[in-house]
Amino acid sequence: MAEVDAVDVLVVGAGVVGLACGRALALGGLEVVLVEAARTYGSGTSSRNSEVVHAGLYYEPGSLKARLCVRGRELLHAYCDAHGVDVRRCGKLVVATRPAQEGALEAIRLRAAACGVHELQPLTRTQALALEPALNVRAALWSPASSIVDSHGLMTALLGDAQAAGALYAVASPFAAAERMGECWRARTAGAEPFELDARWIVNAAGLQAQAVAAAMQGFPPAAVPPRRLAKGSYFALAGRAPFSRLVYPLPVDGGLGVHLTLDLAGQARFGPDVQWLPEGLADADIDYAVDPARGAAFEAEVRHYWPGLPAGSLQPAYSGVRPKLSGPGEPAADFRIDGPGAHGIPGAVQLFGIESPGLTASLAIAEHVAAMLARADA
Repeated sequence: MAEVDAVDVLVVGAGVVGLACGRALALGGLEVVLVEAARTYGSGTSSRNSEVVHAGLYYEPGSLKARLCVRGRELLHAYCDAHGVDVRRCGKLVVATRPAQEGALEAIRLRAAACGVHELQPLTRTQALALEPALNVRAALWSPASSIVDSHGLMTALLGDAQAAGALYAVASPFAAAERMGECWRARTAGAEPFELDARWIVNAAGLQAQAVAAAMQGFPPAAVPPRRLAKGSYFALAGRAPFSRLVYPLPVDGGLGVHLTLDLAGQARFGPDVQWLPEGLADADIDYAVDPARGAAFEAEVRHYWPGLPAGSLQPAYSGVRPKLSGPGEPAADFRIDGPGAHGIPGAVQLFGIESPGLTASLAIAEHVAAMLARADA
């Protein structure tokens, strides 16, 4: 029988979180193999978002989302500065467009402060209009720490760091199965060039496929795999230039942060995402990422709440993404799940479930958290 290669860690998924985990573990001196089902890194959820670096305004104090977003934002800005990854520190306005919404702004400010975000500045209508004269606004919160990042450049840098530290990277290698063999997992990939390897740890950072990966790990308890809820978010791009130089967010809605205005690094405006709940049990192959032009009318109506001057017919379908959620319509927003052996009882496994927004912002902090979990278990 051919000898099977053995490594310390198999990281499943080369989105921004998987890349960050691979980098952190390799820099910590572990032998790491990173496998990706697609033909390139970051082609899933990591490339279908707003590229916003969040300040940490909306999350339950003490939650993983709150702690890892705030820590991750600090780490991400420092990393991008050190590695020449483009970041635009444009800041963000969260706006109330009706008097009845002003109390919600204060609730956001208080929650953010409880999470350690103290730089939010309440603005009057006059102060907000001084920053963005085209707004319809009654009051606003100014978040100077919010920014936008070149997510592809970030992922390229993370992969480069991981490989420089010795990590191996295999594309077109979907995770197929794993079973416990003594102190290791015997893992198997599929694809045109399948292979097997033994790993002391499997870190499941597979995003939309995280539940399927966990279910393919022999002996992993089904009760420890949470149901997957999928929320599609479409984006529309503006034909022409917008009269804004900052991000503009309405108040949050069920399942998301509302149809907000973001800017790319060239200053071009795009709007989204909206929230379209997909059927439970939908197979990944059946997810339709096309943007329905008919959704544009609803987008225009939402945007005109805060930008009444939006020219009619100026929104064009751009792209969409699907968020791997752990809560469904009408349910309280679920926290990240980063479950190690202490949570599920299975040695050598870290499962990352529900890593949606602010996953990009929190990626380096998530990796730090996962590396610490492995270090404690190996101590």
